[in-house]
Amino acid sequence: MTGIHNATAAHPDEAGGLCLNCGTRRRGEFCHACGQPAHVHRSLGAIWHDLAHGAFHFEGRIWRTLPLLIVRPGELTRRYIHGERARFVSPLALFLFIVFVLFSMLSVIGAHLEWSGNGPGGDAARVKMEARIADEAQQVVTLSAQRAAATAPAEVARLDAAIAEHQREMAAVRTAIEASRGELRWLGKIHTGWKRLDKGLTKASENPNLILYKLQSNAYKFAWALIPLSLPFLWLLFPFSRRFTAYDHAVFVTYSLCFNSLLLVALSLAGKAGVAVEWLFLIACVAVPIHMYKQLRGTYAIGRFGAAVRMILLFVGANVAIVFFALLLVGLGLVG
Repeated sequence: MTGIHNATAAHPDEAGGLCLNCGTRRRGEFCHACGQPAHVHRSLGAIWHDLAHGAFHFEGRIWRTLPLLIVRPGELTRRYIHGERARFVSPLALFLFIVFVLFSMLSVIGAHLEWSGNGPGGDAARVKMEARIADEAQQVVTLSAQRAAATAPAEVARLDAAIAEHQREMAAVRTAIEASRGELRWLGKIHTGWKRLDKGLTKASENPNLILYKLQSNAYKFAWALIPLSLPFLWLLFPFSRRFTAYDHAVFVTYSLCFNSLLLVALSLAGKAGVAVEWLFLIACVAVPIHMYKQLRGTYAIGRFGAAVRMILLFVGANVAIVFFALLLVGLGLVG
């Protein structure tokens, strides 16, 4: 084989030459046995070419996939299901790539979950409350001195009432401080009998930010779980139908998740740029149902009314799946 490779290395593009990968005699520009091209690059630029092709599929397929995913999702899903696989990025590969981009972007812009009661915001609030207690205590000291010097019964009564009011205010602020320090202490008092879960609940009560970090980390690792969680709701839209298979529904769900992940990327960047949260919420509430409707119509070739009804049901089912996914992440964070 070494001799073969040396013999063909000088003329890698020669018609009918031997494949440098498997040694099969080629019939054209690509080996019909293993698919390797006849011409192989040996340059630094080829490294970036291989990265773009192998990891990101930036050799035409991504540019054919994304426009259809955004504008005509039903056509993209239908064409992929019916066999046009080489033209488009596979739904799972695209989903995993977009999820990677999403969580990388969130990490870069500093968007992460944090428990305000134990975070910097909670500490600042407690500092303000403690300063308020000090002010109230000073008022009590001043009024007490005036009370000691007062002789008129009416003035004594007024000062007593004022002192009592400041003392009540101090007690209320102290209660608020204690509540902010122990908002999640009740979690540590739950005993399920499962040692790992009980230990996780205790840790959550002591350091909720650690659990939130695990939740965000698990969301990236287990994002794929949204696909099997969503499949039953889509199957229920076409129960016992022989026209569509579980594979068809899986492709639909995965491409739909790709769009929603892309939308989340765009909305996160817009929010970072200063767009009001109200507008971002409105865009999401409009874009997601419209995309579902167009994808349902194009993929399953159903009428407007049928697509609209199924869109509503699928939208509800998608939110239920998100709730299940969140519960899964919480459970993994507590027992992990």
